[in-house]
Amino acid sequence: MTSSAKESNTHRGRYSEPVPTSNLINDEADFPEFEFFDEKATPRSNAPSGDALSVVKVDMCQSINKPNHYTVAYDITNLVVRRGKQFVIRITFNRPIVSGDDFQVEFLIGSHPSPSKGTLLAVTFGDRKGSSWSGTILEEQGESVILGITPTAKAIVGKFRCYVAVIAGNGIQRTKRDARTDLYLLCNAWCPEDAVFLKDEAERKEYILNDNGMIFQGAYNAVSQRNWTYGQFEKGILDACIYILDCSRIPISTRGNVIQVVRMASAMVNAQDDNGVLVGNWGDDFSMGKPPTSWTGSIQILLQYVNTGVPVAYAQCWVFAGVFNTLLRCLGIPARVITNFNSAHDNTGNLKTDLIFKMDGSPDRRHTTDSIWNYHCWNEVFINRHDLPPHCSGWQVVDATPQETSDGHYRCGPSSVNAIKDGLLCHPFDCGFVFAEVNSDVVYHKRDRYGTLSAYKVDKTYIGMLICTKAVGRNQRLDITHNYKYPQDSPEDNRTMRRAEEYGCERDHSELDESKMSVSISAEPVQMCQDVMLAVDFQNQGDLPKTVQAHLSESVIFYTGVIANHFKDYDFTVTVPAHQMERVMLKVTAEEYLPHLGNQLSLHFVVTGQADEQSLTAIKVVDLQTPELTMEVSGQPQVQQEMFVTVSFTNPYSFPLRDVVVAIEGPGLISYKTRSYSVIEPQASYSWKESFIPRLEGQRRLVAFMVCSNLGQVTSPTFSVHITLLIFFMCIFWFSCPV
Repeated sequence: MTSSAKESNTHRGRYSEPVPTSNLINDEADFPEFEFFDEKATPRSNAPSGDALSVVKVDMCQSINKPNHYTVAYDITNLVVRRGKQFVIRITFNRPIVSGDDFQVEFLIGSHPSPSKGTLLAVTFGDRKGSSWSGTILEEQGESVILGITPTAKAIVGKFRCYVAVIAGNGIQRTKRDARTDLYLLCNAWCPEDAVFLKDEAERKEYILNDNGMIFQGAYNAVSQRNWTYGQFEKGILDACIYILDCSRIPISTRGNVIQVVRMASAMVNAQDDNGVLVGNWGDDFSMGKPPTSWTGSIQILLQYVNTGVPVAYAQCWVFAGVFNTLLRCLGIPARVITNFNSAHDNTGNLKTDLIFKMDGSPDRRHTTDSIWNYHCWNEVFINRHDLPPHCSGWQVVDATPQETSDGHYRCGPSSVNAIKDGLLCHPFDCGFVFAEVNSDVVYHKRDRYGTLSAYKVDKTYIGMLICTKAVGRNQRLDITHNYKYPQDSPEDNRTMRRAEEYGCERDHSELDESKMSVSISAEPVQMCQDVMLAVDFQNQGDLPKTVQAHLSESVIFYTGVIANHFKDYDFTVTVPAHQMERVMLKVTAEEYLPHLGNQLSLHFVVTGQADEQSLTAIKVVDLQTPELTMEVSGQPQVQQEMFVTVSFTNPYSFPLRDVVVAIEGPGLISYKTRSYSVIEPQASYSWKESFIPRLEGQRRLVAFMVCSNLGQVTSPTFSVHITLLIFFMCIFWFSCPV
């Protein structure tokens, strides 16, 4: 049974007509070309003498409107405008208009358009009252009339159909259906009346118009970056984003409400319960799709989804966040990707992450169910929340990674960042969940032979150690931890924690004796296939020397903190003099960890120790560094002029790389291109040269990556090039950067 048939069978008895949930229409003829007035209705004036007025041509004036609405970059044949701002159209009639002529421009969206639902807008240009959209005659040039039309700042976001109707005698004469006059209406961060209004122009350029970005990964003290192509202006992406909204079944009439759109879209980006865009996979088997690390950006994912209607495999948190960011920016909603380092996944509603250890000090993996993600990526959107107190407006957390359900769907937000910072967890949506991700206490327990747990250490600073995003206008990291939390143990922080507990978040209140002994682990950055040197520091603040019976646990972990492979345990003893620090250097050889890596590049080290009655624990995550690509760009940096990009790589390892795939992508420059190599022998090199013709001017970026079956990693430098309209400027660029 088709969806329309299902709809017709289920709406009866509840609604007079089905609730429109799609920009598509079943019958292209929305209205008859001639429509009689109702029996009791009469024209407001007699038709003027002479020929009856009729429409010859409708021009959507794209060359004028697109620059004024910041939509030139959209690679689409139809007009794209933003709500709350006037756009112009030119109508050519069969004769000049005269007093008494009456016409209107009609905009329709979805099936069963209705004035009461805001899905049918009749824009009038005289004394006759029309819809909420305003219209004015700007200029008359013989038979041509230039009209100014202003949608409201709360208008529905989506694709509208356009008709021109002339009042003639006892009815209305309309233009024929013409897909060329369809227009896309987006949110408008330049309009003060729009809920997404953003004051700063530099921020508007970054959070709406920038089609490239950086997503930060790694560990809080060894941050790495992944370049991501958002590509919100590329061909087919705007239609794909509207298709996703249609798939969500969100009623057309509610798509002017940014909160509703964002919340439903966060559910649709994952396929957990609604056949959405991406399938999550946090394991090691990606044979039924592509590894999450192999994506360079959102474009291929969205186009594959819209062309097949089947969820795309596979994604992890940064992929969900990158694709969601594309959808949001494409619809005109200011958005950015956030990374929270040491992110707690709290599914119990409290503020405690419990790590359990055995009596001998080794981790008790069987009974430890909580996990700490090395990092977790989500999105922020900028919304003026008129449904909340004024200080809750601004950046809102939205998360498309399927972790926990919210109102029955795997989604999260929008949650006010300001409300999270102040512990106001009473406000919608999902503030408590996000609050726990950045504020949980890490509680270390010893489990005795009877299963009894006793807490011996509480760390209130480890979770949410660093929260960051890409800086405005710069390819650098911006620390925004202070947006989410006050300084530890400050009066404001204490007030926030008390307030959070009042709203039901339970903190740890264990009363522990002050420990005189502590331990910490440090390590320098290390390339894959190199040995790891761990510096384990034991600090004794007591008046007597202490002997520590210590244990080192070595594992490969997923970035979610879950153990992938445990490969070694090591016991050692150290004596620490009073009021001194003793350092122990421990080597972890490449031969020990390489057979256990799989597709993971994170090593997890846990040092535990016992000094008399005191228990010690320290955790260290080491991300292995990978080799780099080099990229060279040559040619004339000019729109519609041929240029060339060359990507090169040398295998630095002692083993061959197999099933290698290399890709290049650059929105406005070059579409997604790939090349495959069955094997790259040790010390062997390849070089791939590809031509491209820039579509857009301005500062553009190229991204390249490489992935292979037995390395499971991606190398992705970026190259920035300024494309100009000048014809006399020519230069050659060379660039190489680490992952």
